[in-house]
Amino acid sequence: MKSKIVALSKNEDFKNLLKKKKISNKYLTIFFGHLEQKDNKKLNISFVTKKKKIYKKNKRNKIKRRLRNIVNEAVTKISINFNYSYLVIAKITMLNNEYTIIKDTLFQDFERIK
Repeated sequence: MKSKIVALSKNEDFKNLLKKKKISNKYLTIFFGHLEQKDNKKLNISFVTKKKKIYKKNKRNKIKRRLRNIVNEAVTKISINFNYSYLVIAKITMLNNEYTIIKDTLFQDFERIK
């Protein structure tokens, strides 16, 4: 089965999303909004970890892998609004906490976005 998740690719898409709505918690910040020329059958989402906050690339990649796994589960378990595009910016506190806690908070945030 092909994945329904597609990453944002254009710099202008990132800039436009940063001007839209956001939800924040102690693990991450989610920017979301409508983008033009978007396929509504696929989920546009990108994950960002900042180099200035998290120095080692293996730590940044671990966070991104965790987030991808959580979003793959979220697509099947909860109803995510495919009309929006999402930009998820991770915070350093994600490294120190358990996967299930992070997953629950992210699911709650996606429920609030509806």
